Amino acid sequence: MYDICCVGHITSDKVVNSRSVLFMPGGTAYYFSCAVSKFAVNYLLVTALADTEISYVEDLREKGIEVKVQPSTHTVEFENIYAENQDARSQRVTQKADAFTMAQLADVDAKIFHLGPLLADDISVELIGELAKKGKISVDVQGYLRDVVDFKVNATGWPQKMEALQYVDILKADVAELKALTGCESVEEGAKLVAGCCVKEVIITNGSNGSVIYSDGVFYNIPAYHPESVIDATGCGDTYMAGYLYQRNKGTGIQQAGEFAAAMAGLKTAAAGAFVGTEEDVVEFWKSFKPHPALTKGEG
Repeated sequence: MYDICCVGHITSDKVVNSRSVLFMPGGTAYYFSCAVSKFAVNYLLVTALADTEISYVEDLREKGIEVKVQPSTHTVEFENIYAENQDARSQRVTQKADAFTMAQLADVDAKIFHLGPLLADDISVELIGELAKKGKISVDVQGYLRDVVDFKVNATGWPQKMEALQYVDILKADVAELKALTGCESVEEGAKLVAGCCVKEVIITNGSNGSVIYSDGVFYNIPAYHPESVIDATGCGDTYMAGYLYQRNKGTGIQQAGEFAAAMAGLKTAAAGAFVGTEEDVVEFWKSFKPHPALTKGEG
């Protein structure tokens, strides 16, 4: 029995600018795995990619991460093209990986399944329902709100959301994604609507403005923790969820788990790439902002 199992594709991110063409791993599966691997937790990543990118998996395994690979014809490839002005970017998906199936997960048992789809058809509602019979379901909703037409990424709704959310215990979205999911203008209204679909913990992130967690009729306001210099915000949401699920699995209350997660995400922005710190680093960074009680089971 694993404590946490993440299901998601590792991407091959192609970054094109006027000086170079770079390829690097990315996606929820990659950033979440790198972050959660720093903790004393029994963890498994279930991913799917082509043999041509198997080096990404080998790199994770060298970090001590257990990975179960579903062979795929292609690896998800996001192409980010930057003009001379780095603020101008176009994005395409030039390859899609095969969707996940229950056959790959039939022999996997976990207390928490964290699902990180990158595109709308990565993880079916039927698969969510089957995994819900095994453990709690945590979902990063962003992928269900993306569709690809002629290689272009388009915003979309989630037609099956009412059917899917009945199986979800924890849902993470940013403010824009919550609005797209619910149609609500305010975070409070949107979070309550999602919770009304049986979701027990609704996590709404808002970048440098912090985050809000709604559970059992209570809003927990989580501040943002900023390093002196922000270098790279890529993968912050995935890092946040790694810290949050790790703490919740230990029995930590919602407020403290959220603050730990926010501090971890903030610390990650101080350097490029995936999170490379330790739990002690996160706590020390957190302490530098304000006193806090020991991480023990508390409210929530």
